[in-house]
Amino acid sequence: MKKSSTITAILGPTNTGKTFYAIDRMLSYKSGMIGLPLRLLAREVYDKIIYLRGSDVVALVTGEERIVPLKPRYWVCTVEAMPRKLEVEFVAVDEIQLCADNERGHIFTSRLLSCRGKFETLFMGSGIMRNIIKSLEPDTKFLERERLSDLTHTGSKKLSRLEARTAIVGFSANDVYSVAELIRRYKGGCAVVMGALSPRTRNAQVEIYQNGDVDYLVATDAIGMGLNLSISHVAFSSLTKFDGQRVRRLRTNELAQIAGRAGRYTQSGTFGTTGDTKPFINNEIEEIRLSNFPEIKKLQWRNSELSFNSTGELIQSLELQTESPWLVRCKEMIDLESLKALVEIPSVRDRISSPLERKLLWEICQIPDFRDTSFEDHLSLLSRIFEFRIDGGRIPAEWLKNQIFRINRIDGDIDTLSKRLAFIRTWTYVSQAKDWVDEQEYWKGRSREVEDCLSDALHQALTKRFVDRRTSILLKKLKDKETLVAEVNEFGVVMIEGERIGSLDGFRFRQDKTSSSEEDKALRQAAVLALQPHILLRSEKIYLAPDAEFEISDQGEIAWHQSKVGKLQKGPDRLKPTIDVFVDKEVSVDIRLKISKRLQILIDRKITTVFEKLLDMSNDQALTGSAKGLAYQLVENLGILTRESVYDEVKNLVQDDRAKLRKHGVRFGQFTIFFPILLKPAATNLRLILSSLYLGLEKFSSPPPPGLVTIPGLPIANTNYYRNSGYRLCGDRAIRIDMLERLADLLRNKDSRQGFEADPEMLSITGTSLVQFANLLEGLGYSAEQKERLKSSDKNDSYETGKEVPSGIVEESIFIESSDVPSVNDHNPEKEVFYIFKWINLKHNKVKKDQIKKKNFDIQEKSNSYSTKKSKKFTNPKKKNLNDGIDPNNPFAAALMGLKEKK
Repeated sequence: MKKSSTITAILGPTNTGKTFYAIDRMLSYKSGMIGLPLRLLAREVYDKIIYLRGSDVVALVTGEERIVPLKPRYWVCTVEAMPRKLEVEFVAVDEIQLCADNERGHIFTSRLLSCRGKFETLFMGSGIMRNIIKSLEPDTKFLERERLSDLTHTGSKKLSRLEARTAIVGFSANDVYSVAELIRRYKGGCAVVMGALSPRTRNAQVEIYQNGDVDYLVATDAIGMGLNLSISHVAFSSLTKFDGQRVRRLRTNELAQIAGRAGRYTQSGTFGTTGDTKPFINNEIEEIRLSNFPEIKKLQWRNSELSFNSTGELIQSLELQTESPWLVRCKEMIDLESLKALVEIPSVRDRISSPLERKLLWEICQIPDFRDTSFEDHLSLLSRIFEFRIDGGRIPAEWLKNQIFRINRIDGDIDTLSKRLAFIRTWTYVSQAKDWVDEQEYWKGRSREVEDCLSDALHQALTKRFVDRRTSILLKKLKDKETLVAEVNEFGVVMIEGERIGSLDGFRFRQDKTSSSEEDKALRQAAVLALQPHILLRSEKIYLAPDAEFEISDQGEIAWHQSKVGKLQKGPDRLKPTIDVFVDKEVSVDIRLKISKRLQILIDRKITTVFEKLLDMSNDQALTGSAKGLAYQLVENLGILTRESVYDEVKNLVQDDRAKLRKHGVRFGQFTIFFPILLKPAATNLRLILSSLYLGLEKFSSPPPPGLVTIPGLPIANTNYYRNSGYRLCGDRAIRIDMLERLADLLRNKDSRQGFEADPEMLSITGTSLVQFANLLEGLGYSAEQKERLKSSDKNDSYETGKEVPSGIVEESIFIESSDVPSVNDHNPEKEVFYIFKWINLKHNKVKKDQIKKKNFDIQEKSNSYSTKKSKKFTNPKKKNLNDGIDPNNPFAAALMGLKEKK
């Protein structure tokens, strides 16, 4: 054991400046070396010393990275990678309490016992190492350091209530990811730091935390090893971890190491728990706060003086027991386990016969299992590398190229990228080993290039998953009380500070992502506030906009430039609906009233324009008596009345009253009293909306497609749907009321007692097939008797009865839809089907269910078109005596009574 001139141990809690002191002491010498517990921390210290002394005198040596200039003076290393035979004036080892760690303790103990500087050796760590260091090295000088700031316990807090500049600590990747997801949801995002990250990824993640892009850091206990960040509070999401053998509760000194990251220099820090984590117990809190922990009794140790005379001696030297009361032999590590397994493989055992070959095998066994695969897979890799080295002395370039090529991809999720990074660390380690590969500098650069590429991809993936940049940036602006500037593009997308935050739909802000957090509410309020100038400008534009820029949907919603800005509501009567404007509650009352006023003007003007004739009639003071009553009912029903509903009123009208109403555009039909001008699509649509509003329907019925004379009956139609649509339901179909009146004019000239056939004009007016027309007339009160006759090419041939064929009759196939054509099994194919229609006396033209047989029909609605699917068969109704029960007020009564008198 080589003695140095001085050995000093600087012991104390975190935030005492121990690492800073060690760097300062090293730079006071011509040469020096510092060993650090993490590759991440080594890179951080390396960057600091480069800044102070320049890159040409500073070397960085870790398992996966080796940057060595021509004449280095200062060496920054991980503890495992510290060169053992390097002679320097100063040596420092940080976090020396890791000598007691079950996994890495034997490495730190070896450095404690054997690594010395020519003039000064410095150990930094926790005060729990004082007695054992003094026992092992009695000449050691001790410097006690007090914490520069206070550390206090604040109890448990919900994740949503954690203050800014908080680090949340978990002890597994799953814990870190799940907490990070919640922080993103509650706080807008976080940085993620884990020991498995490459330095490049870790530094990029730390950067977004340090520069304030995010205010939260989610990490493993890697942050407890000297990473100096601006953390105000440390929240533990767990107090247990898996240490490689079992799940155990962390010791108080381990908790203190992590909690001590809170507070920097003279700024105080706090610690506590979060989530479902059980709280600290009282003695733990006091021990952490006062750094008062039980002394370490034993250090992990493994013999470093190895014998390579034989495989058995090598294993025996590695398993050597210690006689020191302060040391305990460490558990069997994976390198020794791999050595034992490899020497049992004949292809390996038979090829090692010299100490040099055994030393080579041991070097290969010390390749860390970065990939964290199965032991068999790791053993297979070591065996393959040994074969390459023992045969040709170098790993083949082509094989190494293939290994790196397979993982040189940046696609995939976080877990996939992390796995590839773990794999490239193996090849980075291999390329760093002396004399293992040809063109070592090339392969070092190539593996480093792939690692950097994967590191950048992982950083981007972590940021994309765990950082809502728009929210975090905007919250930062809010916290700094800066004015937010909003932009709205032509598609209504809202951009604030260059970040999309939602869209402006008319006068309502649609936030892309919402939650119940206070920050999200504040973000919305800020966004709406920033949008006030745009909303004010829009309110001015909509107030001056022409009516042509507005659309009213079938459901009564009003759209302006394709944005919904309001909806009609039930008013005092059908022609006076009110407006419910769609604006955010944060919008000022003045803007709300302006929009409401404009939309009210729009609907009032539209009603006045569409129902002009109707309104003129209602204001005509010349109308009196029955005419005035009928006019009132026409207004109440928006211009359409069934004749049977106003039978008495129409009966009492004198010719002068009829003339006055006709002057306003009223038509007195045999079935309907209506305004023909109000059957146009615009009037029909508005009538349906206003009627649905007045009836209080939740969902309004859509109008029939324009241009259809008849439509299938709708089972879901409400009572007034057909009348408001301008149709009358007759049988299985509904016919437009103006076409119905034209049909009535044609029917009036037919002999409805003896029976008649439908002529082409009737079918043309109704737009139906013969079968559909028969069903329609049944709905009007006729019987339809189906008959057959021989087909004739001469349209003037006589019927079997000897009657002359009516002029204009054509073959039925011209009008019959394919689904209505009778089957050849239903009648003789040499004959054609026709119908004889006769009038049935029905009081007030109301169809009696027991007189007209209902037909089954199947309604199918596709693309706003209607089609009937089931063919219909008609039977002769029971014969009625036309002399019985004739109603003189029936539309066809006059003709029937005349026939009776003539007879």
